[in-house]
Formats: sequence, C-alpha cells, structure tokens
Amino acid sequence: MSATVKIPTPLRKLTNGETTVDADGATVGAIVDALESAYPGMRERLIDESGDLRHFVNIYLNGEDVRYLDGLNSSVGDKDELSIVPAVAGG
Repeated sequence: MSATVKIPTPLRKLTNGETTVDADGATVGAIVDALESAYPGMRERLIDESGDLRHFVNIYLNGEDVRYLDGLNSSVGDKDELSIVPAVAGG
C-alpha cells in the first residue's frame, strides 16, 4: 500500500524541501517507520519515547484525526492521504 504524506514546513528540512512524499505501509505506524527509513529523524519528531504520537503532533488520515480512529494502528489503504500537522501553541 502506498500513501501520500503531506509534510509540514518544520519537517521539510528532513525531506529535502518536499511538500509531499509517498510511503508504503498498511498502518499509520508502518508509514511512520517507512518515513524514518527514507528520512532519518522523522520518527523522533512524531513519536515519543513510549511509542505514542507526540502530544504536539496530529496525523490526519483522509481528513480524520488518527487519535479518534485506531491511532498508529489505523489501517492505511492504497492512495490514502496522511497529513502531519504540528499543533500551534498560542495564548
């Protein structure tokens, strides 16, 4: 399965400026692993020490927050779209 992943501006230095990349994997977690293989340093920016999605990062699968689906175990189909969205702090 190949999904398209939208890369936010802060992470584009890892993808040589690419705004979207293709990654293979049957789950969101497998996509993250594929991104790490292709772009070292990506996983540590998305996943915390306990293996969960970092609090300040949201990943959307076809427009739905994976936290409300099955998290990193959410199934990814061929041609699905993942968007990585860093949380914006403000006050």
